[in-house]
Amino acid sequence: MNDRNAELKSLGWSGWFARRTALEPKEVVARVAAVDRDGLLLVDQTGFFRGRLSGSYRHRHHLAHQRPCVGDWVRLEKPAADGPGTVHGLVTRRTALRRKAAGEAVEYQMIAANLDIVVIVQSCRFDFNRKRLERYLVMVREGGAEPWIMLTKTDLVESAVLAAQVEEIRSAGITAPVISLSNVTGEGVDALRSLLEPGKTYCFVGSSGVGKSTLINRLIRREIQETRAVSGTGEGRHTTVRRELIRLENGALVIDNPGMREFGIVGAEEGMEAGFPDIAARAVHCRYRDCGHGGEPGCAVIAAVKSGEIRREHYENFLKLRSESEFHDMSYTEKRKKDKDFGKYIKSAKKSLQRK
Repeated sequence: MNDRNAELKSLGWSGWFARRTALEPKEVVARVAAVDRDGLLLVDQTGFFRGRLSGSYRHRHHLAHQRPCVGDWVRLEKPAADGPGTVHGLVTRRTALRRKAAGEAVEYQMIAANLDIVVIVQSCRFDFNRKRLERYLVMVREGGAEPWIMLTKTDLVESAVLAAQVEEIRSAGITAPVISLSNVTGEGVDALRSLLEPGKTYCFVGSSGVGKSTLINRLIRREIQETRAVSGTGEGRHTTVRRELIRLENGALVIDNPGMREFGIVGAEEGMEAGFPDIAARAVHCRYRDCGHGGEPGCAVIAAVKSGEIRREHYENFLKLRSESEFHDMSYTEKRKKDKDFGKYIKSAKKSLQRK
């Protein structure tokens, strides 16, 4: 392997991308480190430089998810002199993190691409929410990345509280690794750093104020992002204003994200199965192969809920997220037609649990 390929590998490039990329004679590849309006901050074996989309690319790709996002690999021509490179194409994404875009249109917004691990961050105090965690897990699994769960601000709760939260995660059938740490005391930070591998890309997601930016500042050992002091309760405030790819001293690549209060799930059929493994495991024993687990006879999932093997709240969240994904996948006309049926389906499923 030559020096150029070795350096690209350190940025996350692999044979998987190479086999799916056909370069024109003057083209090279680079990775998107940040997106600023219509401009791109790119990085390759030579370092960072600016890039812009070619006119033909803009003309052929007008939807937001078709444009490069942080973590993407792009094909481009670099100018002989200083100046922005011209991007002609997007290399096939290996994994993706996306959410439904705002508005009525059935479109989705890219958050980041080509991620190995997505670290779902929740604060042990005030922010811990298993339903929201399950929502994140579905989104991550659907995009093809591996999820980790991180519980921060352990210095603000008793050890028994942390243990109870971990038990709640495990009792929901969630098997993703769980990491706990405190940005104040530093406990757990070194353990996390030792888990981050060179050349792999890690994306941190979660609500505002859970400590994502502060943690990344600790990992890179310097302040490159502006952070605000925490409030009197120990809870942080919104810090990150854009997504940016950062390389740590050991060669691991990390992406921070602005806090996400809400995110719609779209096209998550595979993610639902991986996000709710306990329900998926029991679904194979249902009488009907296409069982919707909403009241059909011989449903093994509902039987598990009635027997207490699956928590009712967990099951109801599964129904909600699945229906939401299906709802967002519909065209606008279909949505208007089935808007009322969306709520009726959930009520019907709940009633079936109360039948003797």
